Amino acid sequence: MAGVNSSKSRFMGEINVVPLVDVMLVLLIIFMVTAPMMVQGVEVRLPETESGALKHSDELLVLTVTRQGKLFLDEFDVSIEGLADKLRNIRSRKPGTRVYLRADKDVPYGVVVRVLAEARKAGIDDLGMVTEPETVKGPPPKKKEAK
Repeated sequence: MAGVNSSKSRFMGEINVVPLVDVMLVLLIIFMVTAPMMVQGVEVRLPETESGALKHSDELLVLTVTRQGKLFLDEFDVSIEGLADKLRNIRSRKPGTRVYLRADKDVPYGVVVRVLAEARKAGIDDLGMVTEPETVKGPPPKKKEAK
């Protein structure tokens, strides 16, 4: 026992954080790469008009009507029959919520009118319409003359 030093056989009382930092950096990179892929939306071709951009607000609710006539309240699928009740419940919880209608340009007019009637039934008098900015077409390119 004379050759064994008792101070060398003690355990180290510090935490080694290098493996922890390595794991956290790998997780951070994984989340940074996959987060943009997780965003889902409803594909809608909007009509084009000349109008200003929407002011972004937390109190914003978007009704979307797809080309197939499916109705979404933000990203959640809803039926047209239950739309008025859902809108009424949301407006009672958050009275300042603004509602916008986003309908595909190929949706029949009757479907859009029916959605507007359900929103009106829910007590929404001020319903905004979402459109795409109109594309500006420049003059046709000039042809080069052959000499």
